[in-house]
Amino acid sequence: MHRARWSMIIPVKTLLRAKTRLAGAAGAHREDLAVAVAADTASAALACPLVARVIVVTADPIPAARLADLGAVVVADPDRGLNTALRAGFAEAVRLSPGDPVAALQADLPALRPAELARALTAAGEFDESFVPDAPGTGTTLYATLAGIPFTPRFGGESRARHLAGGAKELALDDIPTVRRDVDTVEDLRTATALGLGPHTAAVAAKFLGS
Repeated sequence: MHRARWSMIIPVKTLLRAKTRLAGAAGAHREDLAVAVAADTASAALACPLVARVIVVTADPIPAARLADLGAVVVADPDRGLNTALRAGFAEAVRLSPGDPVAALQADLPALRPAELARALTAAGEFDESFVPDAPGTGTTLYATLAGIPFTPRFGGESRARHLAGGAKELALDDIPTVRRDVDTVEDLRTATALGLGPHTAAVAAKFLGS
């Protein structure tokens, strides 16, 4: 079993673009919510025993400062799309520790639990290239490669099908619901709330999310 510690890349959108589908529900709290969700995602990743470092890729100074304070390494987003941002993070990961496996994690997992992330990474350690599908089964929340394996993220839209077509192993584990529950809509946020939001997201969501 591959038990090396991972470099984890988390791409964070600029606040102008973040969580726009939640604007109706969150209102004036939308930007705070976006930062809080990213902070809970990064905090859970940093607390995972199989994660050596978290590399945040962003072009926005506000989440950059917040996540750096939590302990993440921050890399400038070249602003040429999500997968290009992830490749920029990968380059930094290889520079920092070329022998470590590398994973990309979506930034909108506010209920993420370190133990569940560890289970996903343990499973990923068995394959050269693998991914975790999102809860609906169309997208991707985690993409992972072992050291020395080409890093070819295919995020965006129906990325599950693209990752499968590219030869990545699907890790559709039953015991990692918080790894698979990304948040784009208010319904997603309510589902994540039932799983147990991280403290940053919970504090903001309490301002607008009814019981």
